[in-house]
Amino acid sequence: MANTAHCLYCFEVLAATLEKRPQFTLRQVEDSWSHYQQDRSLAGPAESDHDDEMTQDEEDPEASEDEVDEDESEEEAIQQPTPSTLQLPSISRLQAASPSSASTVSTPSSLSTTSSQAALGENSKSSSKSSFFSFPKRSQQPSPAQKEEEYPLFVTWNTISSRGHKSLRGCIGTFDAKELSEGLASYALTAALDDTRFSPIVLSELPSLATAVTLLADFTPALHPMDWDLGTHGIKISFLHQGKRYGATYLPDVAVEQGWSKEQTIVSLMRKAGWVGRSADWKKVADLRVTRYTGSKANVRYADWREWRNWVESNG
Repeated sequence: MANTAHCLYCFEVLAATLEKRPQFTLRQVEDSWSHYQQDRSLAGPAESDHDDEMTQDEEDPEASEDEVDEDESEEEAIQQPTPSTLQLPSISRLQAASPSSASTVSTPSSLSTTSSQAALGENSKSSSKSSFFSFPKRSQQPSPAQKEEEYPLFVTWNTISSRGHKSLRGCIGTFDAKELSEGLASYALTAALDDTRFSPIVLSELPSLATAVTLLADFTPALHPMDWDLGTHGIKISFLHQGKRYGATYLPDVAVEQGWSKEQTIVSLMRKAGWVGRSADWKKVADLRVTRYTGSKANVRYADWREWRNWVESNG
């Protein structure tokens, strides 16, 4: 299921690339995000309530995510503040690393969950917090690395105007299942820098950005072009026209955000794929195939990533 840490990781990968510095691994982001949430919960309910809102964009009725692009390798893809004594050892080591040792895509090492997180009891607040940042030492006997979860996924970048309007800035993904650390890092950069519909995102744009991660599941061939539900399913289409096969996809929220009917969604997808026929003639194309799927989505804005990142730096 897509979550806030996935989105924070996408921001981290893009920011590190543009700033030419080492990046945190997905596991480091997930662990530090968990500690961050616990720390904020100790700070009081006001901050905790704010934190619960971080995974949701404020939707503007005039703002929508217009389109998504698929990975071109797909066969039928489209053609186109806390005490200073707190420490995060593994992150501290990363921050001390030389930029020249960084790689664009980092695969996290196998870390077990620390049991000290459950031992809060009646200790002082500072000592309780300190336990959150004690990563377990490596065992004498190495244990087999846990296999990462794999998902088909899409990463979306939007710009948010001063009035809160959302505009698509890049969106690319894949229907091939990818390990999350690799897939998120790869498509965070591809969507930001290589979406041919847009110029590459630059460092000065970061404060205006929001990102969304959608993990896909439940792929089912539709019995007919309308065999899917608005707001529930994304669809992938494929068809033949003048001897050439075309394809495109929309994520589950696109049609609803645009206010389209099912037929309007199909026609829009066909045009996105490159078909230029009359809207009324959409049924005349050959071998129209529709595959429906579901998506789990999470959102994060730059301000939320920056707040988390500042917290990590102040405690690292």
